[in-house]
Amino acid sequence: MARFSIAEADMARIWICRKCKARNAAGVSKCRKCGSRYLRPKNKTARAKK
Repeated sequence: MARFSIAEADMARIWICRKCKARNAAGVSKCRKCGSRYLRPKNKTARAKK
């Protein structure tokens, strides 16, 4: 995953809403789509498909 370090750094700053699964910018306190405050950072590692 170190092939595109700039893209990887951008992905790490994204927050995901746990209610509606929308992507949000870094440093937000609530979701842009549904207004929920239940956010999580985007996973840093890719999971393998089964």
